[in-house]
Amino acid sequence: MSFVQETNFWTGTGTEPPKGPGDEFSKADRTVLRALAARIAEIASRSEQAETASHWRDLNALRPGRPLIWIQEPPWHEMDVDGELKLQTTSEWARYYEWDMRTLLYQWDHMRADMVVEPVVHSPLVVHNTGFGLSEDVDIAVTDEANTIISRHYNVQIRDEDDIERIKIPTVIYDAAVTNDQYEQLRQVMDGVIDVRKRGVNVPVFWIAPWDLLVTWWGIQEALVDLCERPELVHKAIAKVMDAHLKVLDQLEEQDLLSLNNTYCRIGSGGLGYTDELPQPDHVPGHVRTQDLWGSSTAQILGSVSPRMHSEFALQYELRWLSRFGLTYYGCCEPLHRKMSLLESIPNLRKVSMSPFINVDEAVANMGSRYVFSYKPSPAVLAGREWNLDKARHDLEAVFTKAKSHGCIVEVIMKDISTLRYEPHRLWEWAQMATDLSKQYGP
Repeated sequence: MSFVQETNFWTGTGTEPPKGPGDEFSKADRTVLRALAARIAEIASRSEQAETASHWRDLNALRPGRPLIWIQEPPWHEMDVDGELKLQTTSEWARYYEWDMRTLLYQWDHMRADMVVEPVVHSPLVVHNTGFGLSEDVDIAVTDEANTIISRHYNVQIRDEDDIERIKIPTVIYDAAVTNDQYEQLRQVMDGVIDVRKRGVNVPVFWIAPWDLLVTWWGIQEALVDLCERPELVHKAIAKVMDAHLKVLDQLEEQDLLSLNNTYCRIGSGGLGYTDELPQPDHVPGHVRTQDLWGSSTAQILGSVSPRMHSEFALQYELRWLSRFGLTYYGCCEPLHRKMSLLESIPNLRKVSMSPFINVDEAVANMGSRYVFSYKPSPAVLAGREWNLDKARHDLEAVFTKAKSHGCIVEVIMKDISTLRYEPHRLWEWAQMATDLSKQYGP
């Protein structure tokens, strides 16, 4: 499994590994990292890892089985118990890897569900791009200084056709020297404890949200109004954004900077990518093509528009991206239960996000067993003044019952968890409840 946090390749946000251990890296730091890695390697060696990975392969192949459960995006600033997440290393480089290993072990110990632990740490290829020419101009509101989830107000930067011309095609830049240096440094630290492998660009590059990006420059209300008032301008803008994404994808493929995501990789906003259908039979090791990969897209901001408008302003452009991949995932937080006939045009579509905002009865009827029903329970159930596990169980059981009646293949992704009111046991109990309940709904 990869321990490192993913950097958002498209926007440059997120956490990127420091350039190396540096002078502050000590023998004590090395000891801490190796001890954590040793425990992960031991957990990864257990037979249950292969069994759980097999369940994900079955689910992704649309073979009947129980719903699978996975937790993403917990509020880590609220989760520490007895110092389990307290960093013990001193150098910035060591603390980066220590944090990811500690959060992995924490999840395994407290909210495992159907996670898989693999005996590997990935050293990412150092790949950047020159950007789109525009970046966020944003006002921020914060209610909890410790929380990374904040509110944003985007200031308008695109008002006319001249502004659209400011959107540029990024140039991909691969730094082989730094990549090799980081790999060797990490390999030396982990030598004899756990395998270290280089990994190319996979997640989140294949998880694109062109409309999410466009509204950060256009303004959310302004963009939605312009769908009606200035549709031609909107078409020019979204076409240019997609051109930029596709040009970057071409560069990554041409430079052999892609990496397979048919393993412990998050696919879109959903679950794990384990599958025997990828890469393609003619795949050549070391040369990953887009058709060897899962691809994903979403147009969350268009959740309230009609299927016709969704097709016109989003899907016709996203198809240029999605058609290049071997298997695809669509959606995130937008309700898609009434747009399934639209999504059928996506080649190799395998998973569809079913957000907390769907009508479950319509969703299960419209999905059936044709695609993975990637269900997202509302995280609000974890955030109430009083924790009510019985209500959480009742809500999830109702969805399982309806899904089973229509033969749905279900994964449950608990994500976007803003707060647990500093009571992490809520998520622990939810994970155990959901896992136990899922076992009652197998074939």
